[in-house]
Amino acid sequence: MLETDTGAGGMLEPTALDGVRVITPRWFDDARGAFCETYNRQTLARHGLDVEFVQDNQSISRQAGTVRGLHFQSPPAAQAKLVRVIAGAIWDVAVDIRRGSPSYGQWVGVDLSAESGQQIFIPAGFLHGFVTRTPNAQVVYKCSHVYAPGAEGSVRFDDPDLGIDWGIPVEQAVLSDKDAAAPSFTALDSPFIYEGSS
Repeated sequence: MLETDTGAGGMLEPTALDGVRVITPRWFDDARGAFCETYNRQTLARHGLDVEFVQDNQSISRQAGTVRGLHFQSPPAAQAKLVRVIAGAIWDVAVDIRRGSPSYGQWVGVDLSAESGQQIFIPAGFLHGFVTRTPNAQVVYKCSHVYAPGAEGSVRFDDPDLGIDWGIPVEQAVLSDKDAAAPSFTALDSPFIYEGSS
């Protein structure tokens, strides 16, 4: 993959899905510990990610194997997300649901951990979900639109048409009642339309 230097040694790289990017901030170490810049709107805008984030969320999942997702919000409340882990580790997944996209229905997964500091940027038009690799995993993510209950949608995490490899036996997944009742991918009438490469 082509990596782009974001300045100060940080890296931004594309994934197999157009628009989904992995960001690796640069850490600065000294005798006291370490420091990194986890978000800089100007830096990301220079690399085509000109998004205004308006809400920060944090989740704590007590058990390894907890699955949260697959979720989206419909326009005009659609959300782009910038996801990172501050404790433990997760497998983070994005699924393209932009009608007309050459990668419609395809997914990409990225390991994120507090140790690596890597982040994933997921534009609007994608399902998002993750499974925890460790107990007490804490995930922080920025959203480009506030939570809008009337606009939220979901797809079942283990839908066979998506074929996502979550790295766990699906029957052992720890799910909310809401996620366990999520509809199938074939039932999805996606509100998103592909508008070309981002």
